Amino acid sequence: MAKDRKACSKSTKKIAIFLTDLGGGGAERVMLNLANGFIARGFEVDLLLVNSEGPYLSKLHRDIKLIGFKASKLSSSIPELVSYLKQTQPDVLITALEDTNLAAIFAHLLARVPTRMVVTVHNNLTQESKRLKSLKRKLVPKLIRWTYPFADLVVAVSHGVAEDLTRLGIHPDKVRVIYNPIITPDFDDTARAYPEHPWFSDPDCPLILGVGRLEPQKDFETLIRAYSLVRQQLPARLMILGQGSQHQKLLALCKELNLSEAEVTFPGFVENPLAYMAQSSVCVLSSAWEGFGNVLVESMGAGTPVVSTDCPSGPTEILENGKHGRLVSVGAWKEMASAILDTLNEPPRSQELKQRAQRFCLDRILDEYQQHLFG
Repeated sequence: MAKDRKACSKSTKKIAIFLTDLGGGGAERVMLNLANGFIARGFEVDLLLVNSEGPYLSKLHRDIKLIGFKASKLSSSIPELVSYLKQTQPDVLITALEDTNLAAIFAHLLARVPTRMVVTVHNNLTQESKRLKSLKRKLVPKLIRWTYPFADLVVAVSHGVAEDLTRLGIHPDKVRVIYNPIITPDFDDTARAYPEHPWFSDPDCPLILGVGRLEPQKDFETLIRAYSLVRQQLPARLMILGQGSQHQKLLALCKELNLSEAEVTFPGFVENPLAYMAQSSVCVLSSAWEGFGNVLVESMGAGTPVVSTDCPSGPTEILENGKHGRLVSVGAWKEMASAILDTLNEPPRSQELKQRAQRFCLDRILDEYQQHLFG
């Protein structure tokens, strides 16, 4: 990265990033990449966490100031955030995920400081509120309609998310689309690590990979059903990385479909999924809805073909309407099975996938953030 050429004009500008923790989710990884990128460009960066925990803590740049509020819950951290804003008055406060965004906007209003308030939206909120049963999730669209106008800038991670926000009542002039920074300077080295799993020692058996939280949004049920059709056509294995509430339900579905542990495995959360992607035959995003689809860019950056649902929002933008990977209907496991088989039989060129992934490199995304944060 050309740090000197692209460093901010005032190295003393301070950026604060506020999150609940550094758990293993996609949004947390994005904010980690931004924090490390900003510090490398000469900004001061404070990372404010409700709880100083999560697997990404070890990946923080040493010059980032970590401030843990040690609060029992998000709402309990608001007074400490108000105090921080009054005392420090960073140039910018950036937050991610709706609960954290709402708490930060409230604290910013209470603090009455000139800090620029920036919220980032990483999901299609209309789809989320429709599909999840939680009353809180169903209320989110109304809450953001009332509160997001108080932010100085709303960053949407895809055009689909931006369109959803405007439909929810956020003025288009307040919304900017900035894609997620996925391809970092250490990306290639990270992807070259070899995964410690015996299945990768068998090059003659194609490996289909799914990555994400084991939750309804990721719809791994559809991927498992698609795999059950694929295995009728050729020997293959399915690996799904991640943890979540649907683990037992997915195991039960495998049993129902007569899929053994020798065919489908759930290794849980792994610290370096890129290594698994790089060694897989195809990576499948089966989500019912998304905000962006980090897994697609990660896999493409590793040179691995992808298949994705054409879900709202993100995949069709990343894959340029199917130019870089096959898109299938949400929940359509027969269609997904066909797309997987076609991809295994005629995979795209790895170099072309890697080239497309560079659109989402950290350097370019930081340029866009700097433009909108500081003009």
